[in-house]
Amino acid sequence: MDNQWRYQASSDSAAVSAKLPPENATWRDFITLTKPGIIRSNLIAAFAGFWLASGWHVQYGQLIVTLIGTMLVMASACVFNNYFDRDLDTKMDRTKKRGLPAGRLKPQVVRLYGAALGAAGLATLFLGSGVLAGLFGILGMFVYVVVYTLWLKRTSTWSTSVGAISGAMPPVIGYVAVTGKVDLGAWLLFAMLFLWQPPHFWALGIRRKEEYRAAGFPLLPVVKGVRRTKLQMIPYVALLLPVPVLMYAYGYAGIYYLIITLLLSLAWLYLTLKGLGAKDDDAWAKQNFFFSINYLTLSLIALVLNTTPL
Repeated sequence: MDNQWRYQASSDSAAVSAKLPPENATWRDFITLTKPGIIRSNLIAAFAGFWLASGWHVQYGQLIVTLIGTMLVMASACVFNNYFDRDLDTKMDRTKKRGLPAGRLKPQVVRLYGAALGAAGLATLFLGSGVLAGLFGILGMFVYVVVYTLWLKRTSTWSTSVGAISGAMPPVIGYVAVTGKVDLGAWLLFAMLFLWQPPHFWALGIRRKEEYRAAGFPLLPVVKGVRRTKLQMIPYVALLLPVPVLMYAYGYAGIYYLIITLLLSLAWLYLTLKGLGAKDDDAWAKQNFFFSINYLTLSLIALVLNTTPL
């Protein structure tokens, strides 16, 4: 009798909990929508681009304005990404507890939030960093929200490669805010960030391929398999090798940047090639993923510290 009563009480409690409205949203939910981790790494890249173009003659006021504008534009794109992916996010353990899929945030509020961030960010870039910086901000938002989120992410394995265009915009925005033109330096910064993203993300995709499969994302490891993904990572990492060489050869950075980044690129290439014979794909992918984060961080720090003075 006692056990029966406890079972009934438990069932009643569960039923009441199921009928309760979602918890109220907190400021953390709004911050999470902007994907702070992505913003942090891309702000470092934008800073590096600005610093490289300045050649140590930095206008700090313009630097702050450019970073704020870039941050707001990226935050807007991430908010819209969360808004349009809210149905798919309910299917993944990693995302289903976020404010929007969990019901703590209303879609119309998130949509207005993203629009406000985007308008503020683009206005800041156009007015404070120049027309070219603003145009690259628009390009980054368009590729991430429209081309990547609304189109390719749901339909093609090319989503990661094409979407990398948006992730390569921050250092270019920082660079053109100083120079007002697109030259070899801007292209090399673009190449560094563009080539880095697919192998970085595919390493994560290998580890979580079953989550992406359950959610219906046609990610490369899901559609083509882990080995094909490993093979496709190799050319991206290999093509990073000429970037520090060209940065040094054309006088953008010094010898220390060349040595550090070239050694890091060779180490990442070795680790990626080693994956072809790995017996534990999950362990290898985890190692590769975290190495890629350190690769980008150390390369950008080396670039900033060893930028050639004008």
